[in-house]
Amino acid sequence: MSSATLLTTASAHLVTVLFACCYVGSIYVSQNARLSFKPAASQARQSRYERSRDDPDVIKARLVSVSIATFICCAGVFAMMWHSLGGNMEHPSSAFDITVAHLGFKLSPIYPLLVTPLLFLGPLYGRYLAEALPLQRYWTFKHDVVFFFLSIRGIRNYIMAPITEEVVFRACVLTVYQLSGASKTRMIFLSPISFGAAHIHHAWDTYNRYGRTRTAAQRAVIGTLFQFAYTSMFGFYCAYLFLRTGSIIPPIVSHVFCNVMGIPQPGVEMSQTPNRKYAIAVAYSLGILAFVGTLGPWTYVADSLYW
Repeated sequence: MSSATLLTTASAHLVTVLFACCYVGSIYVSQNARLSFKPAASQARQSRYERSRDDPDVIKARLVSVSIATFICCAGVFAMMWHSLGGNMEHPSSAFDITVAHLGFKLSPIYPLLVTPLLFLGPLYGRYLAEALPLQRYWTFKHDVVFFFLSIRGIRNYIMAPITEEVVFRACVLTVYQLSGASKTRMIFLSPISFGAAHIHHAWDTYNRYGRTRTAAQRAVIGTLFQFAYTSMFGFYCAYLFLRTGSIIPPIVSHVFCNVMGIPQPGVEMSQTPNRKYAIAVAYSLGILAFVGTLGPWTYVADSLYW
């Protein structure tokens, strides 16, 4: 199979847009997955017809929708692989095996999984000072594991969203660009654009949640621009992890870890423990240095299909 001639660059762009539309559009297909809002004048009163993105029924419906969308995107990659083999396979499993290999459905060495925690050395030290790490005073298995991960919101935020988003926006999208003969640099910096754009629809939720006013619109625009920038930068990193390792596991683990940790807030941590502010600054600096130093050697996997 000559992957470099299977798709044109324009076709690759179109397919990645279709994948993004399939994933995001899936949450609007089902009536149960759609949001509904009351007029701003009646915000003070709860209505059984109001449904936010954190409504349990909405979450359940959306989990089903994105799972189906993820399967469809993977099936699309399989169809391209099957077509590349002429649609007449000697062995029925040939296209399936090639698809699995391109999507990175394989185990990963341990080292690539440790790079992201190194970057968060500062926030981890901040949690240590707050005694919120495992087995410390303010950590409990019931709250920080059972409720945090196994509640309906936890399943969405820390299990299903990282898995489905990485499979679609990393594995499927990068496979498409690889089949078009795109360079590694272009794959790293082009593929996350669709991932960032897929979060733009949250602006509608923000606009409605805050009353559909001019202020609400400004808040939605600013928040969406920040989210687009943040998710795109994160996408660059996860694309690099996927290409270097040839496995979808490191991007998924990194996504889960970042969702758990949230955005680093050194100012808040220093204000909470002012006597340790210099130690916090050192921890953040060491984390960045360790991340830069290990990013290349720790993520290299010799048998990566992409690197």
